[in-house]
Amino acid sequence: MTNPAAPQQAPTCPRHPDRVSYVSCQRCGRPTCPECQRPAAVGIQCVDCVREGQRGTRMARTQFGGRVTDGDPIVTKVIIGICVAVWIGQLVWPRVTAEMQFVPVLGDTEPWRFLTAAFVHAPSVQDFWHIGFNMYALWIIGQYLEPLLGRTRYVAIYLISTVGGSVGYELLASTPNSIADYARTGWFTPTVGASGAIFGLFLVLFILNRHLGRATGGILVLLVINAVIGFTIPSVAWQAHLGGAVTGALCALVVTAAASPGRRVWQWAGLTGVLALVVVLAMVRYATVQLPFVVVH
Repeated sequence: MTNPAAPQQAPTCPRHPDRVSYVSCQRCGRPTCPECQRPAAVGIQCVDCVREGQRGTRMARTQFGGRVTDGDPIVTKVIIGICVAVWIGQLVWPRVTAEMQFVPVLGDTEPWRFLTAAFVHAPSVQDFWHIGFNMYALWIIGQYLEPLLGRTRYVAIYLISTVGGSVGYELLASTPNSIADYARTGWFTPTVGASGAIFGLFLVLFILNRHLGRATGGILVLLVINAVIGFTIPSVAWQAHLGGAVTGALCALVVTAAASPGRRVWQWAGLTGVLALVVVLAMVRYATVQLPFVVVH
């Protein structure tokens, strides 16, 4: 007499043993429940095989080491969105401007102003041209630079140039000789706007294009025009433009000097060095400035 065959056990997912699955991974052949299935070129793969495949795939990089994206300048959009939201907040609540603008006399005790000043603009509807021009310039240059650098390097250079612009304003700000003329000096004059950071991006674009052998004539013309505007219009803080431009140039030189795959690890050390340099310069300025009166914050 023939013994009846033992019933075959139903296949279960290794990650979820309580779930029966008759679908197998095309790579490892193990049963895979719907939660663990991922579409593949043929059939499906389990999540473990997908992760293993991703670890073995080298990520595409730009010429300067950033991750290749779909070209959508997300970081630029976020910065513009923040600036617009802050500007609306300035119109509703004037205290926003007072707390975020950069004033050299306040920078040593309120260092966040070195960074936040780039996210506030002239707080009136009549001065819409200020934020409008800056955001338009940022949008034009960001669409090109962000995919070229990669998002992380792009935002790092933008923020470092922002600090560099404020430091440039601080370094070149005039100080009063007496309490009577303090209001006419740059040390007590606030500045707002993203133009320092944008000038930094202009220099980055110029140097990167030179490195890649691309045309730079149009960029140079824009730089000259904006520099002339900065020096001829009294209400424009050319010191911040200059500080941002120099800082952006230093960042670009770091990125291009370490652009080869074997040296890209040094880019972040170099960018950190640029930031450290501008911070030290700001500290030295505060340590050496002499005022004819005591300022109570």
